[in-house]
Amino acid sequence: MKRWEMYFADAFTVSAPQTGSHTVNGKTQTPGCTGTRKVRKQALRGEPTLSSAIFEAAVKVAKKGVKVIPEVMSPLIGGVKELDNQKQIVVAVANEVLAKAGMKDLKYMVGTMIEIPRAALTADLVATAAEFFSFGTNDLTQTGMGLSRDDYTKFQADYEKKKIFANDPFAVLDQEGVGKLVKMAVELGRKTNPKLEIGICGEHGGEPNSVQFCYRVGMNYVSCSPYRVPIARLAAAQAAISGDKSEAMRTA
Repeated sequence: MKRWEMYFADAFTVSAPQTGSHTVNGKTQTPGCTGTRKVRKQALRGEPTLSSAIFEAAVKVAKKGVKVIPEVMSPLIGGVKELDNQKQIVVAVANEVLAKAGMKDLKYMVGTMIEIPRAALTADLVATAAEFFSFGTNDLTQTGMGLSRDDYTKFQADYEKKKIFANDPFAVLDQEGVGKLVKMAVELGRKTNPKLEIGICGEHGGEPNSVQFCYRVGMNYVSCSPYRVPIARLAAAQAAISGDKSEAMRTA
């Protein structure tokens, strides 16, 4: 891997709202990994929602002399067609806003969050439309292991006591299962686009063993909660020094 960094540089990433119940076509949906959540909600609405605000904000900041590269992320896609649908909207909005501001040359990126196994398995196709991948391993753990963060805690202690799980998979990335999906997606995505920027977001991004795994599979960065940043920085440095020597932590 040529680049490994924890960064707060000149890019910011924005995705569609992910929490709270919502109504689509008269039907109420609550948060989860299925149904009309995230990108599907946007596809059914067929409207840009946050895109205009993202580029208008980028223009205001850029006019103040601050270098900024907005990264617009479509979450919870199942494949390239869902991403294509959203990318068309984002590009159209970007063209309109940037042309009006006289800043057509402002660089921006359109990418996706990989949270569904199908998206990981077809990452070579997804990479034809994405300029970056961000692995949402909380939801990828849910969809990949058939677990729910809401009810897993009800049997977590029993599973760990019976040694079915060595660790909480929502705290330590399941490298034997979910990790294989991640590794495969990284390889497939980079096969299509060698310059694809890839990272991880969520609590796994601040867990040392998970951070070392991210380094080994070739990610560019990790993203985590502010209070986990010092731990993540240390783990990233240790991973860079040790290379591939660190042991994989097993969940199942």
